[in-house]
Amino acid sequence: MMSPIAADMDAVNAVIRRQLHSEVPLVNQIAEYIISAGGKRLRPVLVLLMARACGYAGAKHHELAAVIEFIHTATLLHDDVVDESSLRRGRQTANALFGNAASVLVGDFLYSRAFQMMVAVDNARVMQIVADATNVIAEGEVLQLLNMHNPDVSEENYLQVIRSKTAKLFEAAAQLGVLIAGADDAAIEAAGEYGRSLGTAFQLIDDVLDYSGNASDIGKNVGDDLREGKPTLPLIYLMSHGTPAQRELVRSCIENGDEQHFDEILAAITSSGALDYTRREAEKAAQRAAAAIADLPNSQFKDSLLQLSVFAVDRNH
Repeated sequence: MMSPIAADMDAVNAVIRRQLHSEVPLVNQIAEYIISAGGKRLRPVLVLLMARACGYAGAKHHELAAVIEFIHTATLLHDDVVDESSLRRGRQTANALFGNAASVLVGDFLYSRAFQMMVAVDNARVMQIVADATNVIAEGEVLQLLNMHNPDVSEENYLQVIRSKTAKLFEAAAQLGVLIAGADDAAIEAAGEYGRSLGTAFQLIDDVLDYSGNASDIGKNVGDDLREGKPTLPLIYLMSHGTPAQRELVRSCIENGDEQHFDEILAAITSSGALDYTRREAEKAAQRAAAAIADLPNSQFKDSLLQLSVFAVDRNH
């Protein structure tokens, strides 16, 4: 799936290493720690695949892919502080290791470095897409904060959080790839739909895995969402379709961030069909993503984008 852009990814990693440098040692240490944790690098991959699928032969997509990765990494640093998380990608979070203050401030460094790099590309539409995306992501973070410990969050409201907090950066990444290749507005919009839908599918499967995955596979503690009082789609579905006793249990657990009843919640989610429903919604989103790029010319890069839409749903991490 990634082999067509292996050389591009090597170039992006070189940009990341070069741009991470700071005269402040702690910035280097924390940034290196979080970046070296790896991850799927899906957002920069979208920049690269979209650019190549549109016939781009330059090198600016490497810089833009690194910009997207820096913004994503900054959001992770801030998220883990807000969520008081201790584990990400199978390792201690930066805030657990270095403290909350250092994590927030290095997240700020990564944001500002991303904007320095973006300005250097010298394309007003690039700046507009990235600036809008970071603002929407921030709104999504606040919206999720308002939803914490609220058992009455609707499915529509939750999907809005996903579109803002998660899918927006996927959308921006895909759009930057086709934009730098000189594509027209229709192609940019189609790429945005692909990214939005792919990001939605990924988040919904993450919701499923939080109740059905293995900690060693997903790289975080199973049940974290419940502990944090996050009303994700499986819980929202159970609140609508469960028995009165199940609904009351979910309400209590969300309001109190109570993971002591995780096994009971998991049994109720499973028996009610909540996980199956969430997975079906993820499959619909993945299908929308595939449909959005139907007009791209056939290529190994388009094939990889289509494979990504399948992987978004058929994964265990």
